[in-house]
Amino acid sequence: MLISKKDALTWFSFFAQLPEDEELLPRQQEIVYAALAQIEAAVDARDAALAAEIKGLKSLAGRTFYVGEDSRFPAGCRSCLLGTGLSAVRKTNRCNVHCKFCYNYGELDRIPPVGEGMWEIGGTRFREQDIELLLSIQPKPTGISYVYLEPFMEIELYYPVIRAFHAAGIHQHLYTNGTLATEENLRALGEAGLDELRFNLGASGAADKVIANIRTAKRFIPQVGVETPMTPAFFDAFQQKKQAILDTGLDFINCAELHLNPNNIGNYLGENMYMARQGYLSPVWSHALTLRLMKMADAEGWAPVVHDCSNRTKFARGLNLKAKEGGWFGASDYACEFPQIPYAAFLPILRDETFAFLREEALPEGYRPGDLML
Repeated sequence: MLISKKDALTWFSFFAQLPEDEELLPRQQEIVYAALAQIEAAVDARDAALAAEIKGLKSLAGRTFYVGEDSRFPAGCRSCLLGTGLSAVRKTNRCNVHCKFCYNYGELDRIPPVGEGMWEIGGTRFREQDIELLLSIQPKPTGISYVYLEPFMEIELYYPVIRAFHAAGIHQHLYTNGTLATEENLRALGEAGLDELRFNLGASGAADKVIANIRTAKRFIPQVGVETPMTPAFFDAFQQKKQAILDTGLDFINCAELHLNPNNIGNYLGENMYMARQGYLSPVWSHALTLRLMKMADAEGWAPVVHDCSNRTKFARGLNLKAKEGGWFGASDYACEFPQIPYAAFLPILRDETFAFLREEALPEGYRPGDLML
């Protein structure tokens, strides 16, 4: 069903007014999926045209795209997309900054703790002394990642755990906004055996202090890079500090396509949105900014890899993880993060006169506004 933009707007305006708990009828659901498919197809066509302008574009087994030297591609991403995935290790339940793109926006003071002396690994609570037991029973993952909020709030607790996984030969990477990093704790991380450190440079607006910390981290940690949701604010800040950032000697820039959930979507209402494979919902400008940055990096011959960590990459990640876990054919953990589709979020793009569907057809009988059978 190649629904027209006009008909999609009419229907989504109606759906947006329904009570949140009201379920749509099957034919109404068909209309929703048809409209989402039309929006996604138009966004995909735009992105394909942008990608075609990147002469040095490379693929990692068809699962993601990047530009730059193969040796600088982050090993953590290889583990995520080709290996046994990434086992998430969580400890901290706090953060020292409040980013509008954060998936926990508005609830940072209500994040439950993991527990005194406890670590969450694979959804299970462990004490530090349990790690040896875990490694003796379950197959080692190709990589683990220290995720969730800001580990540097209590980074000294991480050193012995990092040592334990390092001794087991498991690749480890850790995320930080970089504002609390110092030469002392960066050295300690390197000595403990951390393989890779990723700075969310957008969290500080590309602050000079954080850029300096990236340079310092390169002295102690094998792979250091940036991983930040691509937003107009970060793109502009990066342009202003581009040379200083590149001069740090960083290895990679992971351009994460911003996807939204019920916590942070309110910060982006009014933006043009699309939904990728009926899963992640994103502003259409996020992936476009990534492609613009990749084109610039390729044309100017930047040393670091610039990696397209898009919704498509996340889709591939989910398929790879489930396959490595022995899941059934087609199994994935990729899914929509909203309890129901937020119809109102798509009204701006449907009202945007500069955004066009690729092809349109009249709705068939039984699907038109006012048809009694709906």
